[in-house]
Amino acid sequence: MAMSALRSLGTRLAVPVAVASLLSGVCFAAEGTPPAEAGEQAVWTQKELNFTFLGFTTHYSCDGLKDKMTRALLQLGANKKDLQVHETGCVRGFGRPDFFPGVRIKMMVLQPAASSTDAGQTAVAAHWKPVAINLRDINSYPNDSGECELYEQIRDKVLPLFTTRNVSLSGICVPHQESAAGPSLKMEVLQPDTQSAPVASTK
Repeated sequence: MAMSALRSLGTRLAVPVAVASLLSGVCFAAEGTPPAEAGEQAVWTQKELNFTFLGFTTHYSCDGLKDKMTRALLQLGANKKDLQVHETGCVRGFGRPDFFPGVRIKMMVLQPAASSTDAGQTAVAAHWKPVAINLRDINSYPNDSGECELYEQIRDKVLPLFTTRNVSLSGICVPHQESAAGPSLKMEVLQPDTQSAPVASTK
């Protein structure tokens, strides 16, 4: 076969191979990219809670509990501008562990527009955001090994005020015992695409 004919045959064979390779790469890239989740419509809703900590392993002062609860609420998506956290049940004084420290919470949180009964609120675009609660501060131990009870009570009493899914708390709370590893409280929370200004309900 003449050299020119061989070159022509090689070109005809190379084109389909190149096209097939290109299509294969496109399909692989498409399969490796997770599909985007459809946007949610949500409204800001006012929530209130009187939270009293009852624990055996770790004891908090009222101001210490206030700091930790404020940190948790902001991580969960409570609107910072409207968040109010006030100490309650304090008898031991500033910085001293109290018997039954508590906080009174008033805040604005997101809930799905479809389940809202407040017709006066404007819907905002929202999405599901993975959140891992972290209560540590500069005065904490290297981990939260003694705070399992507080994580557990946040899951049971605070999370129902938010729109969450896939909630997971690792670690078993044993009174008067610290776990080898700190507890882990994870979930997905409905949060706004952009920080819009909520309007407090007039109800």
